[in-house]
Amino acid sequence: MAALRAATGRIGALRSPASLGAKLVLILTGVGLAGSVALTLLLASVITPSFNQLETRSIDQHVDRTRAALSEYAAKVESAVRDYGDWTSSYDYMAAPSATFERESFSPLAMTNLDVNGMAYIGNDGRIIIARWLRNGVDDPAMRTRLIAAIRGMPFARAIGTGNSASFYTRLGYEVAAVGVAQVRRSDGTGTPRGYVLMARQLSSPQIAELLQLGARLDMANVSDAETITTAPTSMKISVPVRGVNGHAVANTVFSVPRDITTLGQRMLMLAIGGSTLLLVVVLFVLRRIFTRLVLRPLHRVESHMQVVRQSGSLGLLEEEGRRDEIGSLGTSFNSMLSQLKDLREQLEVQSFALGRTESAVAVMHNVRNALNPISTIISKGIAQPPPIDRATLDRAVAELAREDLPQPRREKLVAFVAAAIEAETRDRDERRAQLHDGREAMSQVLEIIGAQQHAAHERPVLEPCNVTDIVAQNATIARYSGEVSIMFGFPAQPHHVMANRLILSQVIGNLFANAAEAIAAKGTQSGTVTVTIDELDGQTRVAIRDDGEGFEPQAGATLFQRGYSTRGHKSGGLGLHWCANSMNVMDGALRLESEGEGRGANAILTLRAAPAEAGAMGIAA
Repeated sequence: MAALRAATGRIGALRSPASLGAKLVLILTGVGLAGSVALTLLLASVITPSFNQLETRSIDQHVDRTRAALSEYAAKVESAVRDYGDWTSSYDYMAAPSATFERESFSPLAMTNLDVNGMAYIGNDGRIIIARWLRNGVDDPAMRTRLIAAIRGMPFARAIGTGNSASFYTRLGYEVAAVGVAQVRRSDGTGTPRGYVLMARQLSSPQIAELLQLGARLDMANVSDAETITTAPTSMKISVPVRGVNGHAVANTVFSVPRDITTLGQRMLMLAIGGSTLLLVVVLFVLRRIFTRLVLRPLHRVESHMQVVRQSGSLGLLEEEGRRDEIGSLGTSFNSMLSQLKDLREQLEVQSFALGRTESAVAVMHNVRNALNPISTIISKGIAQPPPIDRATLDRAVAELAREDLPQPRREKLVAFVAAAIEAETRDRDERRAQLHDGREAMSQVLEIIGAQQHAAHERPVLEPCNVTDIVAQNATIARYSGEVSIMFGFPAQPHHVMANRLILSQVIGNLFANAAEAIAAKGTQSGTVTVTIDELDGQTRVAIRDDGEGFEPQAGATLFQRGYSTRGHKSGGLGLHWCANSMNVMDGALRLESEGEGRGANAILTLRAAPAEAGAMGIAA
């Protein structure tokens, strides 16, 4: 049962929201989600565009194949009409139409052999010499009328251009026909063209479907000059224009094809995402188990030992597992630290008191240095400053002025020079006097700083808001390792602000902790407990420091504050309780000691004025 409770405790620790295991689970979960999203985006950014390109390429192929089929269909009509255009009989017929040519070369049999539905000869002036339209081998007057009407609007010269033949599509009512037109010349290509010969082959939806091998149809209701693609989830509708003689569409070839490539891409994307996500989940689960076994459990073991050390105060060494990795190195370093902490206790306590005395001296020296800087600058400037006039030059000018034979202009110049030199010397002397005055002021400031520091040693310290909880925590960290015994400290975490001198209050609390540690050691136990409680009532803050040391008789409480008094014969002097009591009085506070008797511990009670609420809020914000 004990083993089960211990295992349950470890599992509970790993599942605690504040534990490293719980954080690891959250981190791995976050990594998994982020990895899945990133993997999904990555696969989508790679697979989807690739299959979109394949689909676009497939659409282009369908469009190109449709264009090629339409061009081939019209090219066959153009090939047939070119034979009639480059034919001497046609050339002669255009000059003199004859019934014989029409019976032989314009008969239904001839048109059936040519596989055309309509045929016409047109003069250069646009005059239609003959026109005919057959449907199922017989004449169709209605379609012949539509053909004639369409011919009158056809720009043959522009359609043919520099060649002698052309092909295009035209609209004949509700029908679409491929038209081929050629100039009428002799068989050898000579002679001035006498007109045009035209042939037309009807194009229907079944024919375009047979050409494309798709379910295509001709759409004459929604005509567009550009290819249009309309996509649906499983299919796409493609519309290719059937262009006329002017380049504009006369109809559209419309067909639908399934989106097999897109469907395949979506299935492949989902399969890749699912497989990758599953693999990522497995990897993260394995990493979590490995991390728990190799890191979390050893760290929990170290943390449990630290709890034992904190509660018992015994600096026992951690049992090593013989690992040679970072965790093993951590255990070795931890044991080395425990061994060294005992040696550092006394040093930390001594240094804490020495630091308080050093801070004031450092501040004074800093201020003295700042005040001495102007004096150094003034002296350096005075040393480096040259005389305003060369003395030898001035002596020569004075000697020359003593001569009686000196010309008047020269004498006036020398007088002016000597006067200027005396004036410059006077200005230099005044400037030096002003600099010396500034130096004297700076020196006075230095003397005032030193005097103020000496005066402050005999005055009441400056009180300011400070967090007594923070001071207790800092001194507890030092005092816990300041003696031969292990001490467990307990103090509140809630901040409490009081009006005091932080340095003096820190020394008082540190001294009380040191006395408590000595009392615990004098009791003969190897460990002890010091508990600090802080209460606020009626503008006063009460700090109670209780230890479970040797204690003292209640009637001896007043004697403890006498100068140089100590309950232990091997000690004397030091800050002592006398200094602590005086320091508390100087800070408008009080200190008293209580005990229920020898062997029952002692209780030191500090009373200080609570800091104003505004000052406490500023301290917390800072």
